Amino acid sequence: MTEADLPRTDFHPYRWGDPAHRTTLPAAATETLAAFGVRTPEQPPAELAAIPLAEPAVDLAALAEVVGAAHVSADHDTRLAHTRGWSTPDLLRLRAGDASDAPDAVVLPGSHQEVVDLLARCEQLNYAVVPFAGGTSVVGGLAPERAGFAGVVALDLKRLDAVLAVDEVSRTATLQAGLRGVEAERQLREKGLTLGHFPQSYEGASIGGYAAARSAGQSSAGYGRFDDMVVGLVLATPRGTLTSGTAPKSAAGPDLRQLVLGSEGALGVITSVTVRVRPLPAERVFEGWRFPDFATGAAALRRLAQDGPMPTVLRLSDEAETSVNLADPAAMFGGGPGGCMAVTGYEGTAAEVAARRAAVTEVLTAAGGQALGTEPGEAWRTGRFRAPYLRDPLLDAGVLIETLETVTFWSNLSALRTAVTEALSTALTAQGTPPLVLCHISHVYETGASLYFTVACAQTEDPVGQWQQAKQAANAAIRAAGAAITHHHGVGTDHRATYAEEVGPLAIEALSAVKAVLDPAGILNPGVLLPRAEG
Repeated sequence: MTEADLPRTDFHPYRWGDPAHRTTLPAAATETLAAFGVRTPEQPPAELAAIPLAEPAVDLAALAEVVGAAHVSADHDTRLAHTRGWSTPDLLRLRAGDASDAPDAVVLPGSHQEVVDLLARCEQLNYAVVPFAGGTSVVGGLAPERAGFAGVVALDLKRLDAVLAVDEVSRTATLQAGLRGVEAERQLREKGLTLGHFPQSYEGASIGGYAAARSAGQSSAGYGRFDDMVVGLVLATPRGTLTSGTAPKSAAGPDLRQLVLGSEGALGVITSVTVRVRPLPAERVFEGWRFPDFATGAAALRRLAQDGPMPTVLRLSDEAETSVNLADPAAMFGGGPGGCMAVTGYEGTAAEVAARRAAVTEVLTAAGGQALGTEPGEAWRTGRFRAPYLRDPLLDAGVLIETLETVTFWSNLSALRTAVTEALSTALTAQGTPPLVLCHISHVYETGASLYFTVACAQTEDPVGQWQQAKQAANAAIRAAGAAITHHHGVGTDHRATYAEEVGPLAIEALSAVKAVLDPAGILNPGVLLPRAEG
C-alpha cells in the first residue's frame, strides 16, 4: 500500500465505497452479458427515502441516559445505514425496498464503560444489541433474530476510534474497535509502523470487525491473519468487563483471546485490541507468474508454504479466473495471460526483498512457473480495492454475483475445488442460469490453503432465493468434503447450521454455556454464530 492507496470512507447503504471511485461497465461487457441471457431488472433499485421502516420500538430517552441524547438516533437514514451487511442478498433485499431487519435505534457510546452500561440497560429493557463497526459482514452477521425482544439496538462503535497507545519497543499498538483500518494504518505510518492487514473490505472495515470475524488480509503469507496479530483485548458484556492478554504468550490456562476472536458479537463487544505491528517496509514489489494449470500452480505454492521462502503475498487464480482477469478490473472482460496466474509480493528492506524474490524465483521456475514481470503484479495490487466496485453495476445490469470461501488441507484441495464448483454449477443451472464459477487460492499455510470462489450468472425473478439455493448446495459440498465452512468471512447466520455440523453438538453446547455466563439474557447478536437458546 502507498499513501495514494488510502481511500476515503463515504458510504451508501447499497453502493460500495468512495463515490469518486464508483464505476460503470464498459459497452463490450454489456453486450457480452446480453449474449449470456443477462437482462436488466424491470425494477430499478429502490430510492432510499422511499424504503419504509417500522416505527421505533425502543425507549430513546432510556438509552440517552447512558450515552447522551446527541448519541442516540432513530432517524430513517441512520437506521437504514445500519441495516444488515454487505452480502449480495443483503444488498438485493435493500434494493427491493426491504429493510425489515433495520434496528429501532442506533446508539454511539463514547467509552468502554458506556458500552458496558449500555449493555446492562438493554438487558433490563429486553433489547437485542447488534455490535456494529464497519458493517462489512457478508454472512448475515448483522441481522439478529428479533423474536422475543422488545426492540433491536445497533451499537455503533465509531466514536471509539483512537489509537490508545503505541509501544515502539515491544512493537505493539492498542487500537479501539471503531477505528477504521484505513485510519489505523495512517496513524501507524506516522510512527514508521504498519499493521500489514489489508483485506478486500479495507475501505469500510474496522478494527473490531477484524477481530470479531478473524479477518485475513492480502498479505497474510507475510504478516499472518488478524487473529495472529492480537496479543490482548478488552470485551464488554452485560455482566461487566473481560480483559485478556497480559503477555505475548502464557501457560496460564486456555487462551481466552482465542475464545473472543471470531465470536462475532455473540459473547460481548470488543472495545479495544492490542496488536503486533511491524516497521513500515522500505520497498514493495509485486509480480505475476504463469503456470500451465491449477494443479501445477498449487503444488508450487505448497512448496513455498512448506519449505520456504515465503513471499509477503502469495495467491493463485484458476484457469477461469485467470481468463476473466480479475487481477485488473479495467480489463475484466479482456482476458488474462492464459493458464493460471499467481501473484507474489515482497515487502521489507531492499536487501530483504531482493534476496527473497531471487529465492522464490528459483523455486517457482523449477516448479514449472513462468515469470511475467512486475506489470501483472502491480495491476493486481492497484486493482485489488477497485474490484468490489464492479458488484454494483453488475447487479444493476441483472447479474447475480457473489463470493464464498473455505479452507482445507493440501491433500484435499483439488477435490474440494471440484466439489464446490460442481455444486454451484449444478444448483444454478437447474434454475436456468448457468454460472461462471471462478476460484483462487487466497491464503496459504504449511498444512493447507483457503479457496475463494466468485460466482456470476443471470438473475432470476427471485435472485435472493436463487442464491440461497446455490449457497446451500455449496455449504453441503464443503461439509461433505470435510473442509471448514469459512476461512475468514465468519459464521453469521448463513453458516450457522453448517458450522454446528462441523464442530458437533458438544462444542455448540460448550460455547452456548459460555454465552449464558457472559450474556445471560441472550441479547447479544441473537441467532448469529450460535442458535438461540430454547425458552
